[in-house]
Amino acid sequence: EFSLFGLVLIAIGTGGIKPCVAAFGGDQFILPQQERYLSTFFSLFYFSINSGSLISTFLTPVLRSSVSCFGDSTCYSLAFLVPAILMTLSIVIFVLGKPLYKIVKPTGNVVLNVSRCISHAIYRKVTSKGEKRKYWLDYADDKYDRLLINDIKSALQVMVLFIPIPIFWALFDQQGSRWTFQATRMNGEIGNFLIEPDQMQVFNPLLVLIFIPLFESWLYPLMGKIGLRTPLRILSVGGFLASLSFVAAAVVELDLEKTYPILPSKDLAQLRVFNTLDCNVRVTVHDPELSIALKSMDMWEDRYIEAKGERKLSYEADFSVCDQAGITALNKTRGEMLVLEKQATSWAITQNGLSHVYNDSIDKSSNGNPLIRGLIYVEPSQPDVDLELIQKDAVVKTLKINSSLFHETELIEVAHGVYDIRLNEFVKKEVPLKLGGVYTVVGSVTEKGSKVDLITVTEPNTMHMLWLIPQYVIITMGEVMFSVTGLEFAFTQAPISMKSLLQACWLLTTAIGNLIVVIVAEISIFDRQIFEFVLFAVLMFVDIIIFSIIAKFYKYVDNPEDEEIIDMSEKFGTVNTSYHDDEK
Repeated sequence: EFSLFGLVLIAIGTGGIKPCVAAFGGDQFILPQQERYLSTFFSLFYFSINSGSLISTFLTPVLRSSVSCFGDSTCYSLAFLVPAILMTLSIVIFVLGKPLYKIVKPTGNVVLNVSRCISHAIYRKVTSKGEKRKYWLDYADDKYDRLLINDIKSALQVMVLFIPIPIFWALFDQQGSRWTFQATRMNGEIGNFLIEPDQMQVFNPLLVLIFIPLFESWLYPLMGKIGLRTPLRILSVGGFLASLSFVAAAVVELDLEKTYPILPSKDLAQLRVFNTLDCNVRVTVHDPELSIALKSMDMWEDRYIEAKGERKLSYEADFSVCDQAGITALNKTRGEMLVLEKQATSWAITQNGLSHVYNDSIDKSSNGNPLIRGLIYVEPSQPDVDLELIQKDAVVKTLKINSSLFHETELIEVAHGVYDIRLNEFVKKEVPLKLGGVYTVVGSVTEKGSKVDLITVTEPNTMHMLWLIPQYVIITMGEVMFSVTGLEFAFTQAPISMKSLLQACWLLTTAIGNLIVVIVAEISIFDRQIFEFVLFAVLMFVDIIIFSIIAKFYKYVDNPEDEEIIDMSEKFGTVNTSYHDDEK
């Protein structure tokens, strides 16, 4: 509930700040005399936004994972507290600068007046018979000011250009979802330093800070020489780059899929057999014919056993080596192992034979952290024991092992790193638990002593995260061209009375883009991520072609600084003082 309340508050706050801050900054300039400075302002404005994003993206994962609080191994509270303090400080600084600002006082509710004017025009167009007007909005001239009507016309022309824009944001905002999920399936190790999956997003604001001055001083002048310097053409190039970035993401995904774990699928079952004993065991399976030689603390697996519903596999187990060593009283046993379709079934060998079965989990964790469970056999004569994960001489995790009832422990998530694994007096030192790995600690506790070993059930990530950099470079180039230019275009092409309104409409395209991503995710058209990447790349390519066609027919407008500001305040009485008797 508190999380939802927080989201509501941040939505209200963002809705109040974002549409106004860019327009407010633009109001500080005299146009057209300072048009060049206005362009620089929007670049610096976006530069400052991404400076904050860079700091936040880098520090938040560190604050969250490196500090412990309230008894947890992480501290999300600190990760939220620091931005809250900084935001409060920024408000204080902003208020202190008030004497330096040029403040244009609001004259009424722009959205309400525009809505009423449009509604009245539509009503009169539908109800008026025989009366023809060149533009449908002209039907509102009996009640609304001609200047307001013309401003709405100009605003609507710009809004038409905004129609294809949400697709760009649908692609751009996937850096924090699908691209981050890609990173969770990759290896972030660089020497002793580890890149966290969500830290890959640092590249976006970092590259923005590099590209903005580079584009202003070098790329845009070069584009001007080949006729691509107008805002709408720059927006088109930015959209094309966004499409290209998802082609790059699809290429990476194609290679990344080769490292994904093979999960149980239709008509197939997976079987794993773990040996918890400190001796070798041989298991022979009939139909299909399988000969399984299991060393001490070892695992055998078959990921492609044909099964419809369930299947029973007859087996013979040879414990003669264990019998001779005095570990078991068994020599040979027979029985059936049950496997289930679309499930990973694991059997454990103990002193009682193949006596325990459970449904295993072999998929990687959603955030990329290692997963580990214990499979420890303890003789009934022995007391309960603890399986401990130790890091820097401190116990990080403890798994309770019951001697009276053999059972696998829960599958827990731990941080990437090197651990010592301790079971009673036995310690297995310097065991690396890597990103994406799924592990089972196999062992036994008998009167002769304790022993454990680590089994890798699912291999850790091997493809490096730095392979994601090309797609981040391309999408960021597109973002600088698209977002900075779009902010400037929405401001300069908007009538003075509607600059904040068009800024709000520009931001609304981001919300619609996010909604598109949610819809595609909920529909779940594809079972492979690569197909979604290709879909978004194609959508963006088609979308930017449509945008280019619409842009071809757009006529740029000049809005001089001395343009009359429409009084949007409510008028009462029989005389409308805001009415202008313009020429028809």
